Amino acid sequence: MTDRMTTPSAELMLARFPEDSRDQLRAWDASDEYLLKHLADSGQALDGTVVVVGDRWGALTTALAAHRPVQITDSFLTREATRANLARNGSGEESVRLLTTRDAAPERVDVLLVRVPKSLALLEDQLLRLAPSVHEGTVVVGTGMVKEIHTSTLKLFERILGPTRTSLAEKKARLIFCTPNPGLVRSANPWPHSYTLPDGIGPVSGRTVVNEAGVFCAERLDIGTRFFLQHLPYGHDAGRVVDLGCGNGVVGTAVALAHPQTEVLFVDESYQAVASAEATYRANTDDTADHGKAEFRVDDGLNGVPEASVDLVLTNPPFHSHQATTDATAWRMFTGARRALRPGGELWVVGNRHLGYHVKLRRLFGNSELVASDTKFVVLKAVKQSGDVTRP
Repeated sequence: MTDRMTTPSAELMLARFPEDSRDQLRAWDASDEYLLKHLADSGQALDGTVVVVGDRWGALTTALAAHRPVQITDSFLTREATRANLARNGSGEESVRLLTTRDAAPERVDVLLVRVPKSLALLEDQLLRLAPSVHEGTVVVGTGMVKEIHTSTLKLFERILGPTRTSLAEKKARLIFCTPNPGLVRSANPWPHSYTLPDGIGPVSGRTVVNEAGVFCAERLDIGTRFFLQHLPYGHDAGRVVDLGCGNGVVGTAVALAHPQTEVLFVDESYQAVASAEATYRANTDDTADHGKAEFRVDDGLNGVPEASVDLVLTNPPFHSHQATTDATAWRMFTGARRALRPGGELWVVGNRHLGYHVKLRRLFGNSELVASDTKFVVLKAVKQSGDVTRP
């Protein structure tokens, strides 16, 4: 959905990526508006290197394009939304510098604007990476909705950068003001974090999993994935398997261990997740000798995968987009899987019972089979039928 955002300097037409008629959510919120209003009202000079961290859909970066900001994001979708929104509002991509959380931080940061992420771990990792580039004169302003900013958030800014305070709330949004202290002694960056998986979950039992900051359930194995691992089709000797929305890659790694010659594609829209998946896979396999080829890709689902080229897709779809609950992501993942699967290929899904994924699968594939269930989760299988190319 494209909508108009009014800023102190311009009217912007903005949309999320990909534009989807099912997704009626805006590409910005009150915290973006509050930050832009503060910068205008305070007369804050945006000189030197302006860095925008955690921009959700490129609203801040697009609004500040005249100052040639550096955007740092963990999201492929954010990068694509930013590109599209810049073009939509007459600014070329050359007006900004787009970096991911895996890239080296700018050597010097003069203005640091932080859209507080949902993950406190990701905020910690990014502040620690940027801290050496921040100097005594750096202007640091954070923004977020009131429900996203906690005492722990403020303590993180204070521990890593310097004295921190907050603004009054406005439209349920709040600003964070931090005064950098270059002499601050900081602890080492604790990320990535590794732990040993529990027993009873198939081939990855007792194996090592590696998690970069911001990856879902980075401190422990989540119960949905645990249930999925106990019911994966280990007897399905597929040639090409996709771990879709791979997170830390434990599902794809389990398949690779069960069938060493299988080709596994790990794909996620998070740069941190794909880095975690590769680290987990490398920690448990040797794909140069005993295992088939593994590929690690940051993308919007299966968009880059050729049609009818995959035998098996495994996924645990997210049903949140930041703080909003939506089925748009799951629908795109299921649709992409149907396109990428060969006739006879299978999509296996784990999800909360209440999400009703079986209805969506029947609509897309014409079939859905319940493989396993407990009081909270279901594992479902859908098979691509021969000649299934144009089902809406």
